Amino acid sequence: MSLLDRFRRRGRLSRGGPTGSTVRASDTDDANHLRDFVASRRGVEGFVEPRTTVSEVTLLLVAHDGEWTRRRVPSVPWAHDFANGLGVPSYDAAVVGVPQRMRDYNSRQKQASKAPNPFSPPAPSKD
Repeated sequence: MSLLDRFRRRGRLSRGGPTGSTVRASDTDDANHLRDFVASRRGVEGFVEPRTTVSEVTLLLVAHDGEWTRRRVPSVPWAHDFANGLGVPSYDAAVVGVPQRMRDYNSRQKQASKAPNPFSPPAPSKD
């Protein structure tokens, strides 16, 4: 086996990103999770993200308050059909981007994790 054969072989086996690992395909658990998210939240919109070198096609669902979830899906048409079948408008994320409310939600979550809990007892002093 020559050096070039090794590179060719690796290219055929790998579908993943820089690590060369295989990207996990979507499954029924992913579809069920997306379905549950839509059923338990209001004002959900779908954003279909194209395949990249590190991930397959994904469907990003964003609720009215910015809460979000993302899961792998089989294809772009499947994602649009899935979302529209649940009454959720879907957009191409590469065209429209992701909504500001999602970024605001992430910021609020980050701030909440940094804030001290007012109900926790004070730390003992080191006297």
